[in-house]
Amino acid sequence: MPQSVDQHKEPVPVITWTLILLNVLVYIADRRGGLFGASIVYGDLSLRAPEVISAISGGSDRFPIVTLFTSMFLHGGLMHLLTNMMFLGVFGPPVEQAVGAWRFPLYYLAWGIFASACHIYAAPFRNVPTLGASGAIGGVLGCFFLLFPSNRIIISLLGWLEYEMRAWLLLGAWFLYQIFVPQEGVATWAHAGGFLAGMLTVLVIGGRTAILREHPELIELDDDAS
Repeated sequence: MPQSVDQHKEPVPVITWTLILLNVLVYIADRRGGLFGASIVYGDLSLRAPEVISAISGGSDRFPIVTLFTSMFLHGGLMHLLTNMMFLGVFGPPVEQAVGAWRFPLYYLAWGIFASACHIYAAPFRNVPTLGASGAIGGVLGCFFLLFPSNRIIISLLGWLEYEMRAWLLLGAWFLYQIFVPQEGVATWAHAGGFLAGMLTVLVIGGRTAILREHPELIELDDDAS
């Protein structure tokens, strides 16, 4: 379990916690109040690449376009949900504070859509339902990678074995893992695409120095970790 030891405690990351709460509520509602089992209520809101391509290409059914949004709030199982929300809870607050609470949810949605587009491009004929917040969270990780590369991240294994890594090493390894290690049933190109979208966002809106200029406490935080 990753845990940042350099996070600033204020202000309260309202958007990050709202996104986590929304994902949890949707997950529970999708299973009619349960925690386990397959999607029941919102199964038709998962993304299917061929259907989205057909809808964008002028097909009669345009509903699949909506799944570019809805699929990022669905999860295939409890471990899938917990893993994604853990990463969002650790890396989301500093990014939200750095880019601004009003822009963060817009970027989050954009990263998720870009991630889905990468998955569709990589596997246009794969009609397996795709769902999860991993692509959007990949954008959060990409932002964190450029904004706070020296932050210290504690990795806890089995609740007792802990070791510390710099963010650039942990997140860089995560990105390379998505690219070079095949994972059955995992949309790795969506993860990688979201990560690249997050990095691109930082560069487009001015780069690390410009973004953090209004947040000297975050700059000091990262410098202390170097």
